[in-house]
Amino acid sequence: MALIRAEDNAIDYNIFSRLASSLRPGMILVSSGATEIGRVDYMQRNGGRELKGSKAEIMASYAAQGQPILMEMYRRFVQPEYSVRQILIEHSHFNDPQKADHMRQLLFDAANQNAIPIINYNDAVSDAENRKWEIRDLKQRQEQVVECIDNDETAEVIARLVNARTLVILSTIDGIYLEYEDPGTLIEEVRGSSMEEIDQKVDEMIGYCVGSSRIGANGAAAKLRFAKEAVRRGTTVIIANAKNRLEDILDGKVRRTILEAPPKAL
Repeated sequence: MALIRAEDNAIDYNIFSRLASSLRPGMILVSSGATEIGRVDYMQRNGGRELKGSKAEIMASYAAQGQPILMEMYRRFVQPEYSVRQILIEHSHFNDPQKADHMRQLLFDAANQNAIPIINYNDAVSDAENRKWEIRDLKQRQEQVVECIDNDETAEVIARLVNARTLVILSTIDGIYLEYEDPGTLIEEVRGSSMEEIDQKVDEMIGYCVGSSRIGANGAAAKLRFAKEAVRRGTTVIIANAKNRLEDILDGKVRRTILEAPPKAL
């Protein structure tokens, strides 16, 4: 929803411009938005009407319509000297070691070839019911299973896959608030002398989280759960507003919530 002007039911070109123009090789963008952009585009071309039918079929149709527009927007605003590479993923790419190794190499190749990978879940062809059965079967055979039901999870898995130094999670708010919808209660940083201390702080923060930006999303609580996993592996996590420039978020020039791993013992 950060890519949409909800009041106008239209694409927010300013968000695309600010974000895409800040991307550089060595960065990986995990982007949602295809389904919502597809819905907006369909309505604009069909007199404001929405599709009717089963939710799964509608979402797949919107995703298929929105995906090329999503990539077109990024290509328009990414610096022209950089290549843009679309990578459509599914949960199976991370639950199979061989596929995961291929994905890792693909991402490292992009960094070395002056290209920016843009990753999105392949909603258009991924059947939810089949995915449930596959996940259930995987859980019976292995301890850790990636589901990719949320782009926050996908981003954490990608960060783990490439051992990312920093994971920036963009939202429609400035970070995590102590009191829901009160920007004055922003939690600016989460640090601790041990991972146990950080876990405790994050678990308390999850209790402050209410609601989500859209149906099917898990909101700020999900962001924190996946952020905790990234921090556990040494990645600094920043949760910030998508309206801000990426370089300002990274440099701490705007309001944000930052979670950092405890210092390593010498």
